[in-house]
Amino acid sequence: MPSDAVLYQAAALCLTYPDDDFRARLPLLREAAPQLREFVDHAAVTPAQELAAHYVRVFDVTDRHSLHLSRWQDGDTRWRGMSLVRFQEVYRAAGLQLTGEEPADFLPAVLELAARTGDLGLLTEHRDGLEHLRSRLTDFGTPYATVLDAVCATL
Repeated sequence: MPSDAVLYQAAALCLTYPDDDFRARLPLLREAAPQLREFVDHAAVTPAQELAAHYVRVFDVTDRHSLHLSRWQDGDTRWRGMSLVRFQEVYRAAGLQLTGEEPADFLPAVLELAARTGDLGLLTEHRDGLEHLRSRLTDFGTPYATVLDAVCATL
């Protein structure tokens, strides 16, 4: 398991919808992953509804900040379907199964895979997409950019 496993797990949590469970974990995230402290501190002082609305504005309104890694490589082409199958095969080979409604290329799921298995293959294969996402989040001026900064610094 890489020394960055805790960071990947914490980043996965930071990049999911900020519900009550997320807010309850903020003190643990702050201590476990100091690289994410700027984002965690921001999330802790931002009212819950405001943080949730910001998440939706950043990640759910357009694909400009997509958390689906194959979109950065394949866009909305038929190749994306084949990429998603590849992601699923990697999970299966690691003995993991996705539970939830997000496709297998959802960045928080890929980060959790890296945290649990130490396999950084999908992250490194999609580093260009991660860098594009990081750059766009930075340009957008969102604190979520600091999460991507920390992840990209490890790859």
